Amino acid sequence: MRVLIVDDETLARQRVRRLLQNEADVEIVGEAESGLEAVTMIRELRPDLVCLDVQMPGLDGFGVLREIDGGPVPMVLFVTAYDEHAQRAFDVHAVDYVLKPVDGDRFRAAFDKARKQRANAVAAERLGELLETVRRLADGAGETLDGAAALAGLALGGGGSSTATAAAAPTAAGATASSGSYASRILVKQDGRMFFVKTTEIDWIEADRNYVRLHVGKTAHTIRERISHLEETLDPRLFARIHRSTIVNLNRVREMQQWFSGDYVVILEDGTRLRLSRHYRDRVEKQVGV
Repeated sequence: MRVLIVDDETLARQRVRRLLQNEADVEIVGEAESGLEAVTMIRELRPDLVCLDVQMPGLDGFGVLREIDGGPVPMVLFVTAYDEHAQRAFDVHAVDYVLKPVDGDRFRAAFDKARKQRANAVAAERLGELLETVRRLADGAGETLDGAAALAGLALGGGGSSTATAAAAPTAAGATASSGSYASRILVKQDGRMFFVKTTEIDWIEADRNYVRLHVGKTAHTIRERISHLEETLDPRLFARIHRSTIVNLNRVREMQQWFSGDYVVILEDGTRLRLSRHYRDRVEKQVGV
């Protein structure tokens, strides 16, 4: 496990370093003496775990987390002299909260939690990659539902049948993966652990005020994010905003049915029915080239 130590006190950093040296499979990638230095090192070194002091001059521990929001987020073990921030540490899904002077047994217990969380996250990511490989092998030279074909098959505003079934178009198995500057995975913090969800595995996204729910099969993951901001990070060749509170993976669309007042019902492969608002029809048409 790659660990970064962040504390403005030299003795505190030395204490944490000595404790970490007793742990197997640990690489201390660096030490930061301030919050600003920590932000730079986290972005450059991408540690698995940050042992982070809360109160530091200039930028405190919570400020560090705010600054790295939107990028790779490591696990965080707070090491501090004050217990008044414990609730905030819980709110940002810290692994644990250890008080100074740091007790060796207490630190080892906290580090064991981080080790287990990392093992779970790595296992989940490897399983996801394995499943993706299995899907690609199973698809072979088969056909993948193409989002543009799904919507192009519809006479949006052009008359014709009130029900249009999306025709599948031959596509390479990996062609729906996000590319360029678009997100390929989304970090989810849940039940005290952190893991990634691949964007290609998301069926649809639902907004709920300052949160969104990522619907992946029968599972829904809730993250703190505005749907408008999340939309900007997603590949528009794969995802379309069909309602002010809904984004859909175009490769999951099975068919669309004309509804009332110019709206449509979008039906996904698993039978989920979503509303395509008339206010988003023009955007969707331009997005998929209809």
